[in-house]
Amino acid sequence: MSAPYRINAFGQPIGKDLAHWSAPPFPPRRVLEGWGCRLEPLAASHAASLWQAFSADDGRMFTYLTSGPFNDAEHCLQWVAQCAAQTDPQYYAIVDAASGLALGVASYLRIMPQDGCLEVGWLHFSPALQQSRLATAAMVLLMQNAFALGYRRYEWKCDSLNVPSRRAAQRLGFSFEGIHRQVRVTQRRNRDTAWYSILDQEWPALRTVLHAWLADTNFDATGKQRQSLSALTLPLLAARDPVLEQTRIAFQ
Repeated sequence: MSAPYRINAFGQPIGKDLAHWSAPPFPPRRVLEGWGCRLEPLAASHAASLWQAFSADDGRMFTYLTSGPFNDAEHCLQWVAQCAAQTDPQYYAIVDAASGLALGVASYLRIMPQDGCLEVGWLHFSPALQQSRLATAAMVLLMQNAFALGYRRYEWKCDSLNVPSRRAAQRLGFSFEGIHRQVRVTQRRNRDTAWYSILDQEWPALRTVLHAWLADTNFDATGKQRQSLSALTLPLLAARDPVLEQTRIAFQ
């Protein structure tokens, strides 16, 4: 295994040579589709079905968000219109292709083509979307689009106390990188942020696992999974640890 750094003429460790790397484009706003999921650039036309989907929640889906809960359909429409007008974050409606209904929202944010890095976030998953195959499909579609465009690093960040979000990151194959303490004040509360990432060289193996989990053959007639995604991604996460540990030891 090659070292994660080089030594320059002064005997100093420096990063991998990227002289032949080219910055990817800013993600174009376009529809992404697969596995019964359609990601559509967020528009005011999604507000009605999002309001209906969000209204099934008792308020807990907004605990770690800075938006919502929404008082009424007009309030939700105003929020959707405001989000749809932004460039970064770049918002998408998560649409059930079978029903045509928008059940949630996701976005790219902190989009930095010059570094080949972007983040997925602002996840608003309604009760109908939570812990569903459709939700996983949405995350995979965004992930594979980013790497297909040429991004080197794909990030996931969340409140360190948001256990479901942290479990979801690990289930999807993100590597935990640590906690940034007292990063933000949200809803008059302190927020420590947990950081996760997937790198481009990790993507091919992870893509194979994600596609295998999403395949129709992994689900029975009732829609129940035959094999869990966590069981498939755990070996990949474990295999990365020696590399991360080698890097840590090298710079002690």
